[in-house]
Amino acid sequence: MEYILAIDQGTTSSRAILFDKKMDPVSVSQKEFPQYFPNSGWVEHDPEEIWDSVFATCKEVMEKAGVTASDIKGIGITNQRETVVVWDKNTGKSLGNAIVWQDRRTASICEELKKKGLEDTINEKTGLLLDPYFSASKLSWVLDNTDNARDLAESGQLLFGTIDTFLLWKLTEGKVHSTDATNAARTMLYDIEHSHWSEEMCEIFQIPMNILPEVKDCASSFGETSLFGARIPILGIAGDQQAATLGQACFEPGMIKATYGTGCFALLNTGSSIIRSKNKMLTTIAYQLGGETTYALEGSIFVAGAAVQWLRDGLKLIESSDQTDNLALGADKNENIIFVPALTGIGAPYWNANCRGAIYGITRNSTQAEIALATLQSAGYQTRDLIGAMSADWKTQEITSLRVDGGMSASNITMQFMSDIVGIPIERPKILETTALGVAWLAGSYLDIYPDRKEFAKSWFVDKSYFPEMDLKMRDSLYGKWQAAIKSTLNFSENEAS
Repeated sequence: MEYILAIDQGTTSSRAILFDKKMDPVSVSQKEFPQYFPNSGWVEHDPEEIWDSVFATCKEVMEKAGVTASDIKGIGITNQRETVVVWDKNTGKSLGNAIVWQDRRTASICEELKKKGLEDTINEKTGLLLDPYFSASKLSWVLDNTDNARDLAESGQLLFGTIDTFLLWKLTEGKVHSTDATNAARTMLYDIEHSHWSEEMCEIFQIPMNILPEVKDCASSFGETSLFGARIPILGIAGDQQAATLGQACFEPGMIKATYGTGCFALLNTGSSIIRSKNKMLTTIAYQLGGETTYALEGSIFVAGAAVQWLRDGLKLIESSDQTDNLALGADKNENIIFVPALTGIGAPYWNANCRGAIYGITRNSTQAEIALATLQSAGYQTRDLIGAMSADWKTQEITSLRVDGGMSASNITMQFMSDIVGIPIERPKILETTALGVAWLAGSYLDIYPDRKEFAKSWFVDKSYFPEMDLKMRDSLYGKWQAAIKSTLNFSENEAS
């Protein structure tokens, strides 16, 4: 038997999935790890706890399937993007906790750079908007706020990496310091047009270039690991959203997917064209294969599934996330509550790091059920924001359907409302593990175990489609209320800031 091992390192848990020669998942292991919130707006992970969770799930998934390391022909890694780890290259010890992509502590750094008039320069080089979301300001903060960090970095003692790079370094026992183009493109230090680290960006953020990893194609030889009993080559790396784009077989320009996990991230394949957004979308790398770069427009929603987690952990309205649909089914549809889930700021197309969440339309009749329904519907409203902005940028062809994946895509209420409010069909695939499948395909296709892009696309099948059932007048009326709620929330946040 021949297997591919996919490591899927996410924001709240790590998973390992074994895929067989037919690209079917045969065994899954998952392990949650702690989140740390030391100050308001700060979000951290312990890199060693991440590594422990990855190593444990890899061992467990092999034991579950009765598979040895010699049966595994390759490894693919996909990861939460933008999260920053800095470590000592001699001892392997990190300088502190990883700063997570959700973290907003560097908002003031970004504001200062905006005041200097550097946002357009940064956007032109990196395709990204100047926001704490991305790695560069986080890395700068670590170097400025950790004892002797700048001196150690400039003397070549430190290494920087997003989570993929850190895991690769650990798996190869310190032999390989590399990343792929999709993760590099999310750091705000990478020139996406010319495919190399940008000296200008590093100067703006005061980052010594010697701490940056080597950048490779998504399907490449990234070294090998011997930690599981035999040598296994590591042959594929992609950031989680780009991996899901591959797993959803969105290989043609105009195809779009959205992944609903902690946040929601929609990627629209724009082929070899770099589309400069005029509507606050991100221009990014969808994937890089055979030295050829495929670009994308991306819309980033910071809070999607995380809002359901808040219902569970914060408000204690549910005991498990899968109870949300049943609770929402009991809602009075006439309540029309709007929840703006800006729990960690708000992303595209508004990009306000200081914005905080709000709930509108509460009456004495409002119950837990209406709050649950509004939480699920917020993902649909935010998706319409993204699709509208992308459509305005991408005038080549109309967006006619949306492929979805991620935990929240299992919610029938959420997906039906999304189709209603956006006004296009929503397609959920048979294999929901699209993120892991994407990097498994990278590793397997590199070995010629798995098919090429064209044949892989033919194997993609829909499990369930959702079609618009809401009339246009109702759709526009509800979306108008959402837009009013967003405007009020942003205004409130601005007044608070002043």
